[in-house]
Amino acid sequence: MSAPIPVIICDDSQLARNQMSRALEHWNVDITFAEHGLKALEAIRQGKGHLLFLDLTMPIMDGYEVLERIKRDDLPCITIVVSGDVQVSAREKVLALGAIGFIAKPISASLLHNSLRDYGLLSELEPQQGSVSKSSPTQINLIDNVREIANIAMGRTASQLASMLHTFIHLPVPRVDHISFPELMMTLNAATGNEPVTTVSQGFAGAGVSGEALLVFQESSITELAALLDYDPDNLSETANREVLMDIANVLTGAFFANISGLLKLSLSRGTPRILGFHCEPPKLDQSPVADQKLLCIEIDYQFGDKNTHCDLLLLFTEDSIPRLTEQLEGFL
Repeated sequence: MSAPIPVIICDDSQLARNQMSRALEHWNVDITFAEHGLKALEAIRQGKGHLLFLDLTMPIMDGYEVLERIKRDDLPCITIVVSGDVQVSAREKVLALGAIGFIAKPISASLLHNSLRDYGLLSELEPQQGSVSKSSPTQINLIDNVREIANIAMGRTASQLASMLHTFIHLPVPRVDHISFPELMMTLNAATGNEPVTTVSQGFAGAGVSGEALLVFQESSITELAALLDYDPDNLSETANREVLMDIANVLTGAFFANISGLLKLSLSRGTPRILGFHCEPPKLDQSPVADQKLLCIEIDYQFGDKNTHCDLLLLFTEDSIPRLTEQLEGFL
């Protein structure tokens, strides 16, 4: 039997790295893990990356930057992108930068096998001889795993929005954490800067899961988003402006809810969007039903086109939603 093929799995999510590792366990490979692009480049230069499985949305150095560096420095590495960002333009960009293929998350052994066959790489990988050690079950690290689920849902949502709005959606790494109510107010203030903002709230509930979604727009972004939705921003009355906000909220929040609830196999119903603050400072949320709880917060900064147009989506899950979320994550794993 020949020497194992050196493989790098580069992803900031431990869940994603574990899933890819399990999908590769029947092949004769020597796996190196990298949590971001800089570590992947170091490993390639050390000869550990004949084949690289590369995420796109990562801190420190993202997948696009890694591909650019591999191409610039002519590094000996075959790259397959494995990402939740399934926008057509994202796929086209990574192929132009030298990736030989693109696999949409979540990964599985059968999806990986079919992709390697399509890319002509099965002949390079030998099956593992003898018994394959069974991978230990993935630990439920709630924050990391919710971040990865949100990342996949965010990518699918961006693909739908890009098609609808005819613009590329830039996707920073989603932020996930347990936060208190005062910390939430600090997050809202940090997200808005010094500009007046408009905040739209939408409650949600399903079997064992409930919370509130907040969509926060800076003043300039509302005008630009209205134009992307084919409204004439120069001829909007205040009433029409509020209708535009409802449309935008339904599009952005609704698409993300559909994708994340689909991944977690949750049936979530949404309430009617409400404008909490219109062209003002971030709203005071003291009367919110979640004001006295430690919340699980998913924060996504959607950046449109040139990145000057953006809005923040915050999903706030109540404390008593955690057991059901954990249960559904176990099912996803």
